[in-house]
Amino acid sequence: MAAKDELGRAGEDRAARYLTDAGYVILDRNWRCAKGELDIVAAQGSALSVVEVKTRRTAHFGHPFEAIDDRKRRRLWSLAHAWIHAHPHLAVGREVRLEAIGIIGDDPASGALEHLGDLS
Repeated sequence: MAAKDELGRAGEDRAARYLTDAGYVILDRNWRCAKGELDIVAAQGSALSVVEVKTRRTAHFGHPFEAIDDRKRRRLWSLAHAWIHAHPHLAVGREVRLEAIGIIGDDPASGALEHLGDLS
């Protein structure tokens, strides 16, 4: 596994722990379909959250959230709809929201973590 992949995986692990500690229930991780991949799908109360995780060693090339532009948001919504179609029993009656977690630091386990609760 490449160093970049390991960094991303460690960031996703940290994000999942953070969300669980915040009361979210992780429903899926690294869910894939023909359209792409969702990092984390979680439930919190009546909400279904699709969480994009961006991990960077430094902010030298920009903040992790800068990578989530309008095109990426549209893709995430499309993937969210695909996930809901594949898991209707987990999505019925829930509002759906896009969220992001950005982590900056050499070690994702201790780097700075920011959580945007709604990208809609």
